[in-house]
Amino acid sequence: MRHYEIVLLIHPDQSEQVPAMLERYKSMIVEGGGKIHREEDWGRRQLAYPIDKLAKAHYLCLNIEAGQAVMDELAHAFRFNDAVLRQLTVQKAKAETAPSAMMKTVEREEARKNAQASEQASRD
Repeated sequence: MRHYEIVLLIHPDQSEQVPAMLERYKSMIVEGGGKIHREEDWGRRQLAYPIDKLAKAHYLCLNIEAGQAVMDELAHAFRFNDAVLRQLTVQKAKAETAPSAMMKTVEREEARKNAQASEQASRD
């Protein structure tokens, strides 16, 4: 089995359904004998350029270990899901389990927002 990193851009109107979609894809991987090494939900972010007249998308990142049959099944599922705007699958040399640079940025942004909210609450 090979290691892969999959990044998905999901339609922003479908953000509520992202957890269900993620569970469906994870079950496809596990049932096919694969392993999930890392899953990250980067949330709704600005796109570098518009896709289908959209300026934002919901980002997901998965690092998995799977066989070719599972990858074919996933590619088919991504292709026929209207909520998936774009997907990128990259083969990796080894499993990556540490948080990605993007996830660290997301965590910093959330910490900053929480600090501002608590500071605002203490002022009121």
